Amino acid sequence: MPADHSHDDHGPFGRPLFDDPSARALSRVGVVDVGSNSIRMVVFDGAARSPAYFYNEKIMAGLGKNLAETGRLNPEGRVRAVAALKRFALLAEGMGIAPLTVVATAATREAEDGPDFQAEVLRETGLKLWVIDGDEEARLSAQGVLLGWPDAKGVVCDIGGNSMELARIGDGKVGRRVSTPLGPFRLQQAAPTPDKRRLHIDRILKDAQAQIRSEGERIYLVGGSWRVIARLDMERRNYPLTVLHEYRMTPRSLLDTLDWIAASDLALLRARTGTSADRMELVPLACEVLREVVKLLKPSEIDVSAYGIREGLLYEQMPDRLRQRDPLIEAARMAELTSARMPGFGRKLYDFLAPLFRDWPEDRMRLVKAACLLHDTTWRAHPDYRAEVCFDNATRANLGGLDHPGRVFLGLSLLHRYKNSRAGSRLEPLFRLLTEDEMAQAEVLGKAMRFGAMFSIGDPAEAATLSWRPKKRVIELALTERGRGLYGEVAQARFQSLALALKAVPAVIGANEVLA
Repeated sequence: MPADHSHDDHGPFGRPLFDDPSARALSRVGVVDVGSNSIRMVVFDGAARSPAYFYNEKIMAGLGKNLAETGRLNPEGRVRAVAALKRFALLAEGMGIAPLTVVATAATREAEDGPDFQAEVLRETGLKLWVIDGDEEARLSAQGVLLGWPDAKGVVCDIGGNSMELARIGDGKVGRRVSTPLGPFRLQQAAPTPDKRRLHIDRILKDAQAQIRSEGERIYLVGGSWRVIARLDMERRNYPLTVLHEYRMTPRSLLDTLDWIAASDLALLRARTGTSADRMELVPLACEVLREVVKLLKPSEIDVSAYGIREGLLYEQMPDRLRQRDPLIEAARMAELTSARMPGFGRKLYDFLAPLFRDWPEDRMRLVKAACLLHDTTWRAHPDYRAEVCFDNATRANLGGLDHPGRVFLGLSLLHRYKNSRAGSRLEPLFRLLTEDEMAQAEVLGKAMRFGAMFSIGDPAEAATLSWRPKKRVIELALTERGRGLYGEVAQARFQSLALALKAVPAVIGANEVLA
C-alpha cells in the first residue's frame, strides 16, 4: 500500500480526507458507462479515496448486438438505452447531483449511426455522451483497478460486448495499452467454428501482446463476462466467500473451470449463480477468449477487479495526494465517522494497543488500524448478533485494497471484539482462508480491542499503558489513578482473556502496587 507521509497529530492514520476540501468536492459523483452490452449508472458517495456506492443500476441494453454484421447499433438496444439514460438523468436531478459524466465505448464509437445516437441522447435526456476511443477506454479501466488496488502491477484485461482492452499498470501509473475486437458480440460474426475462432483470437492476441510486451505477469480481469466466469470458478471450487473483488485464481484452476463450463448445462449454472440470461449468453465466447489469454500471456496469477471504467472516471478527478492514500484505511475511517458511538476513538485505541503488535509486519498493521477504526461501528446491532454482523460487514463490504484472507482476518478480529469464542459459528467455512497462526493473531487483536474498549474515555492512555515482553511471555498493564477506577470486574476478565490468547502471564500494576 502507498506510504502515508503525513506529519500531523493523526500519526500513522494521516489527516482525515473529509477535512480536505478537494475530497469533499468529490463526495458525490455520478457516472454512466454506456457499453456494448450493458448501461450502468453509479453514484459514488463518501470518502473520495474509497467511495461507497450510493446508487448503482444496470440495464442490459445490448447496444452492440449484431454490430459486426449490420454496422449499426441494435435498434431494440438503442430504444432501451435512451429510456435508461432518460431515467438516469431524472434520478440524478432528484439526487441533486451535478451533471452526470456519461461515457460510451466500442459500440457507439464504431457504429455508423453512433453520432445520430449521441444527438438523440442529448435531445431526449439532456446528457452529453462522451465517446471514447479504445486507448482511452483501456486507460480509464486501468485507473479503475488502481482506485481499489494502489499497488497493482501487471496487465489489466477489460472485456466488453464488442472489444477487449489490455493495459499495463505499475507504480500507480498506466502504461502501454491496446484495444482489440475480441468482445463476444464481435466474435459471434468473426468465425463460424471454435477452431477458426481460436486462430482468429490467437492472431489478434499475439499482436496485442507484442504491443504491451507482457508475459508471466499478474492479470487483472475487468468486465461482466469475466466476473461471471470467476463466480463459476467459485462455484466449482466450493469457495466460501463469494465476493468477486480481489478474488484470485491460478492459471491451472481457471483452465479447469473453463473446461467445466464447456461441459455443463448453462441454464443450470445460471440458476446456481443468479446470472442473467443476457449475460450468460456471452459466457461461452468469453471463455474462448480467456483460455487463449491464459495460454499466450502465461500469467502468474489471475485476479478479479470489480472496479473498472466508472471507478476510473472518479480516479481521474482525484488530486495525486488523494490517490496516494490507502483505500482500506479511508473506508474504515468513513465508517467510523458515520457509524461509531465515539468517532475518533479508533485511532486512540490503536495507539493504546500498538505495543502488543510492534513485531507484526506492515501489511498486518494495516489490518490492525482498520480493525480499530471499525471496532464500534456495529453497536446498533442486536447484542446476540453483533459479532456476526461485524464479521459480515468486514468480509462483504465494498472495501478496496483488501484481499480475501485479509477480509476474513479483519472479520474474525472484529468477531472476537464482541465474542470470546468462535467455535460452532456458522462462519466457520470462511476461516479456512486463514492459517492457524493467522486465526490466532486475529483472536489476539479482537480480544485486545475487547479489552481496550473498557477504557472508552477520551483517551485510554489517560487510564493505562500496555507493554508486551514476548520472550518472557508477560503482558503488563500499568494503571493510572483514573485507570484504577475503570479497571472493574469485566475489564479484569477481559484482560485475563487477552493474556490467555497471547499465552502470556498478566501483570497489572497500580500507582505503587501490584493489583493482580
